[in-house]
Amino acid sequence: MNPARLDPTSTLRRAAVWAVPLLLTLSGCSALDGASARLSNLGGLVTPYRMDILQGNVVVREQVQALQPGMTREQVQAILGTPLVASVFHAHRWDYVFTFQRQGQPPQRRVVTVFFRDDRLERVQADELPTEEEFVASLLVRRPPGRVPVLEATDEQLQAAQSKAPAASRAPVEPASAAPAPAPAPAMSYPPLEPR
Repeated sequence: MNPARLDPTSTLRRAAVWAVPLLLTLSGCSALDGASARLSNLGGLVTPYRMDILQGNVVVREQVQALQPGMTREQVQAILGTPLVASVFHAHRWDYVFTFQRQGQPPQRRVVTVFFRDDRLERVQADELPTEEEFVASLLVRRPPGRVPVLEATDEQLQAAQSKAPAASRAPVEPASAAPAPAPAPAMSYPPLEPR
């Protein structure tokens, strides 16, 4: 037998030779992850667009209030829509799950669970739900509205713009009510599409 193979220190050295580069490589990957995130938005000056992610069933407070014990499954489905989760193993229960993710805002998640007994509504268990108006208002919140520019020019602004324009472009403008000029006749004639 080779005595070098049985030496525990040589085995540790070989393991260290492989482990140290591996650990350095893995730690370098995590350091690069943060650097790539900083480079992707140019140090926070430019943020990439991330689209809104809306998943599941939107259920508002008014819909849940419209549910009455004893309703059939079809009536519940007409009010709440098709359930996101209807399990074969839990046939007496429908789950309506809603998630909404928007950049710069905390994610929203709401769950409404409807329980049936003998195909009739028994009870409803729901998270705190917004009203329809509150939900629509939360969708419209993006960034503070800026000042809307005026899209009409005053007579003074039009005269100032005409005085700055070169003389060739200061031709009088015909009123808009004038009839358009007839289109000129085509200069050449074309052969018929079908043979005669």
